Amino acid sequence: MSEKPLYDIHVKVRTQYIERQSDPGKNHFVFAYHITVINRGLKAAQLKARRWLIVDAEYRTQEVTGDGVVGEQPTIKPGKSYEYSSGCVLETEVGTMEGHYEMVAEDGHAFKAVIPKFVLSAPRVVH
Repeated sequence: MSEKPLYDIHVKVRTQYIERQSDPGKNHFVFAYHITVINRGLKAAQLKARRWLIVDAEYRTQEVTGDGVVGEQPTIKPGKSYEYSSGCVLETEVGTMEGHYEMVAEDGHAFKAVIPKFVLSAPRVVH
């Protein structure tokens, strides 16, 4: 029987195209992303910082770094989750995001929680 790891943060993402704020004629595409950060480990961990790599269909890249998320640095207890929503603007109707969160466990251990690559897409662009 395998033991649960001490540090295990899982990230789930749901995306949404915001049509009312977008203007395709001006290459302005607005997306929201809804994140759930789940602590599957045995130790509570605080989300201290984030790093995003955002790439549009023309391979233009934005790197976004900063403390916490949406102005918070939440501590997530084992078996619990933290949810938030944010957004980004692309110059193309499709792109990707990926990155990581810098976490610090209650015992002081620092580690990264990977945010797997996900697609941002206007409707009927990617099937």
